[in-house]
Amino acid sequence: MAVVWVPGAFEIPHVAGRLAASGGYDAVVCLGAVIRGETAHFDLVANEAARGIACISRETGVPCIFEVLATDDLAQAQARAGGAHGNKGWEAAEAALEMVSVLASLGGASR
Repeated sequence: MAVVWVPGAFEIPHVAGRLAASGGYDAVVCLGAVIRGETAHFDLVANEAARGIACISRETGVPCIFEVLATDDLAQAQARAGGAHGNKGWEAAEAALEMVSVLASLGGASR
């Protein structure tokens, strides 16, 4: 297991792609948060993070789990990162394990 920090949510797909293509991981969990501001930048970053992560997963065959929170404020992000609304990071890790299991049950090459 490796934990890799990136400077922002927009950069997550780039690093996820490198990890997935390395052949060293059965799944990649992509965690992050984009908090709405006063401009459309929020929408651009959140959309491109989602699109990029999905693309990497399809291209490599390695499950890349998308858990980049898109929230209106910090309180909403904190509530979903172990607060009142659960722990989305934990749920993403569970999804990664489930996807690895599903793909293994299908047989054949995973990548």
